[in-house]
This record gives sequence, C-alpha cells and structure tokens, in this order.
Amino acid sequence: MSRLQADHLYKVFGRRPDEAVRRLAAGADRDELRADGTTAAVVDAGFTVDPGQIFVVMGLSGSGKSTLLRMLNGLLEPTAGRVLYDGHDLTALSPRELREVRSKKISMVFQHFALFPHRNVLENAAYGLEVQGVPRAERETRAAEALELCGLAGWEKSWPDELSGGMQQRVGLARALATDAELLLMDESFSALDPLIRRDMQDQLLVLQQRLKKTIVFITHDLNEAMRLGDKIAVMRDGRIVQLGTAEDILVRPADDYVASFIQDVDRSRVLTAAAVMTDAVPADCPEDCACRAVGPDMLVADLCAVAALAPHPVTVEDTDGSVLGVVPTERLLAVMGGVAATNAPLAEVQEVTARA
Repeated sequence: MSRLQADHLYKVFGRRPDEAVRRLAAGADRDELRADGTTAAVVDAGFTVDPGQIFVVMGLSGSGKSTLLRMLNGLLEPTAGRVLYDGHDLTALSPRELREVRSKKISMVFQHFALFPHRNVLENAAYGLEVQGVPRAERETRAAEALELCGLAGWEKSWPDELSGGMQQRVGLARALATDAELLLMDESFSALDPLIRRDMQDQLLVLQQRLKKTIVFITHDLNEAMRLGDKIAVMRDGRIVQLGTAEDILVRPADDYVASFIQDVDRSRVLTAAAVMTDAVPADCPEDCACRAVGPDMLVADLCAVAALAPHPVTVEDTDGSVLGVVPTERLLAVMGGVAATNAPLAEVQEVTARA
C-alpha cells in the first residue's frame, strides 16, 4: 500500500499569490494578507498518512480543512508545495494523468451523498467503475459486493429517494469502495446525518476499516468524531495545522490554549486508555496484593472506572506478559474524569488538583 504525504502545502486565493506565500513563510498572518484582498486558505501544511491509517483533519468552519482535502486529489492546485502519493508527485501530473489517478487510486465520499436520482442504488454504486470503462457485468458484481459490505444487500434496485439519509450515505461509501481505490477522502461525510445515524455510520466505517485496511483522510468539525475515528489527528486553525498527533496526545498534551479550549468538552473516558493515565509510582499505602485487580494498557478509562469501583486499592496496569507497567490511583482517575488535561503530571499534583475540586 502507498503512503500519502503533504509537503509544505499552501493555497492562496486573490492577488499575487506567490508573493503572499513568501510573506506567509516569513511570518505574516492571514489578517495582514486579507487587508490586501488576498485569502490564505492553507498555510504550510505538512503531514504523512501511513498505509491503512485513518487520518482525521479537524477544525472549525473556515480553518482550511476542506481546501486542504481538495488539494490532496488535485481538485485544487496548490499555490506552493507538493502532494506525494504512490511514489508520484500529484502536483506535477498532467490533467490526463491526474484523472487516471483519481479514477483508480483515490475515491471521495462527499457530505451530501451526491447520488444520481435517475439511477438505482446498484447503478449509483457502480458509477465509478463505469467511468473506468469496466464491463457492465463486472461492475455490477463489484458494486453489489460493495453494497453488501455496507449493509445494503437487497436494496440494489431501489431508488435514492426511497432510502434514509444514512442509507444514502452508505451508497456513497459503497461507490467509493467498489473502485477498490487504496485512498479514501471523506469530506465531512457524516455531518449531515442525525446523531444516532451518524454514530452508526462511524461504527460501520470502523468495521470496514478493520477488514479492508484502506488509507483514509477524514475531514470533520466534530471533535468527538475525530477522537473516535482518528489514528492520527491534525487540528487546523486559520489555515495552519496547530497540532498533529494521536487522540491521547491531543487530550493529554494540548499544544496551546486554542487546542485546550477545543477539547474541553470531549468525553475523555472514551478516548484515553489505562496507559495514558497510569503512573509509574506505586503509592506507599498500596497493599502487596495490589496486582489482584489488573487491566491491560489499552483498556478505556470508561471501562477502567468499573474495575476501580470494585478495587479498594489502585488498579495495576500489566503488559501481555504479566509485567507491571504502572498503577492508576483513584485520585488520578477522578482528575481525568473531571477534565484535568495533565494526566501525566506527578501524582502529588493530581491529588492537589482533585482536593481543590
């Protein structure tokens, strides 16, 4: 499988874009350029998406995340920088070569389904294969298989307006999967759905990813969605990536006050693990049989709370070979549930914070 890399990407709209890039590289901000009638949508974005990874780009409206996504498949040409995929610089390809890459190696799932109302579900799912010139029998077989993967077996002859919003989005996902592209670009694909359907689609995507191991770039403004789906997350503000890391990295070590305020209302118990909140120091009052309540390092804090409630002493965290990695004192667990970001702080500091609370 292939790696995707964004290398110092800029996208500037308006007058003298090349000059604007030079000014931005020298430290100018977007407001300075806006006064001159220039809009810097993406500023010096750089990251690598490993094969089989879900890479989430999140930010508020106007942060530049959708513009960034459109540069990854050539729908927008970067003002400066490169996009590298499968060993090729996509920004250097001819229009014909770029169309070939988009038709076979990169698929996109849109926010508003983008289904053809005059085509049935099977025909919609097979559309990408039709563009590739795949014979009808083969494309219908592959489209039917993709629909089954997405839970839509039996709906092949239905029309889009006969489906719920969640089912329509599944058709859009099946269309992307049918082409067998390695890279999926998903632009706020679930944001138009009701909360319950949205969560169901998140579940569906995670199940499919376990099986198919696609490389996915997922755009969202919903932090809980980003934390739930992302193997790695990029937080954008004013066109720049202000933090890049795992969900635990961002929750435990926010890069600045903006990120800290952004993550304030996240359900930490469904993101952080025992490894993220444990301490190496075993409390002095911990009994010798402390290991009788042991959990693995990947256990979520939400599940860890249930274990801790039954234990009269701190819960130990053990590796697969039974070696003790650390312990989770009750004070630290309470601090995490109360929203204290510095879960890697010394135990005495966490006790002080908990006591004040």
